[in-house]
Amino acid sequence: MDIFGSIVGNIIPSVGEYWNYHKEADQREKNLKRKRELLESREDDIKTKLDSELRQGKIPKQEVKLWLQNVETIKGDIDIGQEPPRWMFLSRMQKGEFAFKKTKEVEELYQAGDFTDGLFLDLPERIGNMMPPLTLVGESTAQRTKKEIIACLLDNSVGKIGVYGMGGAGKTTVMKEVNNFLLNESDKFESVIWVTVSKDNDIIKLQNEIACKLKLGLPKFEDEITGAVELYKALKDRRYVLILDDLWQTFALEKVGIPEPTSANECKIVLTTRYLDVCRGMSCKDIKMELLLKEEAQELFVHKMGSDVFSTPHLKAYAEEVLQTCAQLPLAIVTIAGSFKLLVHDYEWRDALERLRTSLKGFDSIEKQVHEVLKFSYERLKEEKLKQCLLHCALYPEDHKIYKEHLIEHLIDEGIIERMKSRQAEFDRGYSMLTELENACLLEGVIEKYYEEGKWVKMHDLVRDMVLQVASPEFMVEGHLGLEDFSDEGKWKENLVKASLMYNKISRIPSNVSPMCPNLSTLLLQGNESLNNVPDSLFEHLHGLKVLDLSYTGIMSLPNSVYSLENLNILSLRWCRKLKHVSSLAKLTTLRKLDLGGTDISEVPDGLEMLVNLTYLNLEAWNIKIMPLGILPKLSHLQYLRFSRKVTVKGEEMERLKKLENVWVRFDDLYEFCTFIRSFEKRQLASYQIQVGQSEEDVGQLEVAKGVIFAKCNLGQSESSLVLPEDVQSLEIAECNDLTSLRDVPSLKHVRELKEIYLSRCKGIEHVLSSSVTDSLQTLEILRLWGLDNLRGLFRKERAASARVPPNTFSCLKKIDIYRCPNIKKLLPPLLHLRNLEQICISSCNQLEEIIGEASDEFEEEEIEEEGMDTTKITLPNLRHLELQGLLGLKTICSSSKSGTLLTLRMSFNPFSVNCPKNGY
Repeated sequence: MDIFGSIVGNIIPSVGEYWNYHKEADQREKNLKRKRELLESREDDIKTKLDSELRQGKIPKQEVKLWLQNVETIKGDIDIGQEPPRWMFLSRMQKGEFAFKKTKEVEELYQAGDFTDGLFLDLPERIGNMMPPLTLVGESTAQRTKKEIIACLLDNSVGKIGVYGMGGAGKTTVMKEVNNFLLNESDKFESVIWVTVSKDNDIIKLQNEIACKLKLGLPKFEDEITGAVELYKALKDRRYVLILDDLWQTFALEKVGIPEPTSANECKIVLTTRYLDVCRGMSCKDIKMELLLKEEAQELFVHKMGSDVFSTPHLKAYAEEVLQTCAQLPLAIVTIAGSFKLLVHDYEWRDALERLRTSLKGFDSIEKQVHEVLKFSYERLKEEKLKQCLLHCALYPEDHKIYKEHLIEHLIDEGIIERMKSRQAEFDRGYSMLTELENACLLEGVIEKYYEEGKWVKMHDLVRDMVLQVASPEFMVEGHLGLEDFSDEGKWKENLVKASLMYNKISRIPSNVSPMCPNLSTLLLQGNESLNNVPDSLFEHLHGLKVLDLSYTGIMSLPNSVYSLENLNILSLRWCRKLKHVSSLAKLTTLRKLDLGGTDISEVPDGLEMLVNLTYLNLEAWNIKIMPLGILPKLSHLQYLRFSRKVTVKGEEMERLKKLENVWVRFDDLYEFCTFIRSFEKRQLASYQIQVGQSEEDVGQLEVAKGVIFAKCNLGQSESSLVLPEDVQSLEIAECNDLTSLRDVPSLKHVRELKEIYLSRCKGIEHVLSSSVTDSLQTLEILRLWGLDNLRGLFRKERAASARVPPNTFSCLKKIDIYRCPNIKKLLPPLLHLRNLEQICISSCNQLEEIIGEASDEFEEEEIEEEGMDTTKITLPNLRHLELQGLLGLKTICSSSKSGTLLTLRMSFNPFSVNCPKNGY
């Protein structure tokens, strides 16, 4: 009987358990499905993170790889099919049991995928930059060369590799692909260092370039021995690949400080050069960059043309002859295709082809033929101004990356871009011209780190050689050649028009140097940092000089002969840090641009009021404290005006400058500021950084084009008069202690492009925002709150229904930065749309208890729920960075009266979820 009872006692619970499996099968299937979806979401997010970071050379942990395998396994095990008929009790029971058990496995696997310590191994920072992806020209030839280079890199018996071939054959393009392979698909090397060497072969420059790429943080080397010691120290224990692009001469590795690559240290050097002798002189395994096969050349030509002209019967013969002139050289092909791509009719092709034939007559060697092909493309440019623009680009040193904005400024200075109705129109014209030259493949777009795409250009050295030959003898260009003196007067020909010796090491100009160049209009000496003195004799016979650039030199004074250059249009002395005095400029009445920014002068130069043709004036010299009254109104053509924040200007003087477009100034008080702003009611400034108030400090660094800073102002007492520009993008308020909230700035509600708010050291602020300004905040991207001693919260509580803050108030917000706000307890209400928030940084806020608090008076949950929002889920899908420091009172990241509120964050692409009941994480 006891045995029977024992058996029955064991069976009954089992029957009950299996009955529950049967009865709850539907619910358990749904629960499994939901849990599986969560697991798959986490899997997708982790894969996204892996894909992104693997391109940067990071190595995933083995536990991450195993977790992904387990996810795939359990997904294969789960088979939620069609529901069986309800009378199939056993099948339904098994289904419920299966769902129950798999749900537990899925939950465990989901939790295991949290990876709070990160997805990747904590290895030393890998050095290297990915290059912009390019389509390899001539897939078989280029790919074959790429594979050969990579094979040598992976072969321990090969330490140095030399890739040689004609200029324009595609050596650099292939090496960019190799560079990306090493960073993206190989973990063999810790550092991939790319340096462009060029003709100058300057050892100290090479050392500094390598040190910069290694992020050593050292001051620039001044001598070879110091550089060699520091570089050797940095490289000797590192597995690196050093890519030296465009090497023209051999050099000793030990002279630079580069350890000799061996099988033991597993380091590699790859160089590209036009000369086999250089490869052999550097003891390299040489690899030739072959020219394209005919089929590849045709494919590249069609790709650049944008249409298959070889399939067009009436153009095929012409296209074949044009392609033949390019000698299967990629640079020549893409350049000539850029010249022919706009031709449609057969007569246009015949005419262009005849011109090309004529230009090539008498040239047998491939090099000379390619030169003429490039020259033909230059001559096919339809506008003379485009040719002048390209000629001007050749004034820069070889392989120099040129910032477009500065280049366009110079094109305006030179008159290549003609004066138009506004600077904005001139810059638009400049960008259009550069785009045309890029489309013609005569300039190359360059991507620089920390800059948006499309901001830089450079010129291929073959194109530059062609352009300088076209410009000869009117151009003399010796930039970046390491020249140390100025003594070779034989180069200063009488017919010289433009001379560029920028970015050399010129330290002296002999006092007897006096070039006889009556036609010289442009002299560019910028970047010669060691040049301390310029003799009077230099300018004695340069009466036609229009553009003089001595920026970034060490000059301490200007020679007297400069003040007599009565045809001078441009005088640029920017960042001549040792320049303490500028004499009277009264004779330079044709001057249109005067740049004294960053100099050490302490007073405005005499005679400035005589320069009535000025359109550009930069007086941002920090020792200048006073702008004498009466000068600015006489400079009525000014479009660009810049002072340091130690100088104040008057609103009534500024309002008379009707052509202003770009302004950096400070006003003493709100009245002066508002006087100026009201004068612009019917027109807009292209850019401005305006500070208002008694502070002379450089209060903040605005990151946008249009910003206003109020520092030590009485904003709360001037409600009726304060006028903000409607297009202001950044608003900074510092030490304005009468301000209690941004509600005290009523004109803020008319602002429509606001991206950044920065409030600092305003003792009266208790709440930042109210409903009256929420429309202005829907474009806000950055909110910074620093040193607000009495800040209680972001939003002022307002009972009226019409005064509640809409959930989309911060819909564009990307960054919140809060520092030393000791009395704030809750930061964000829970029901804001924060889908674009990427970064939260909070430090030294001792009483802060909650990052995301409960719904409060300004956000009523009932009202939001009526609009269909899910009040149990707070999602920050784009959060990348959460930094919390010195928060002694912090109790929770998120609190809610609903005990199941789920906070979902995404940290560095690695999401995690935290269950946040009230008073808990």
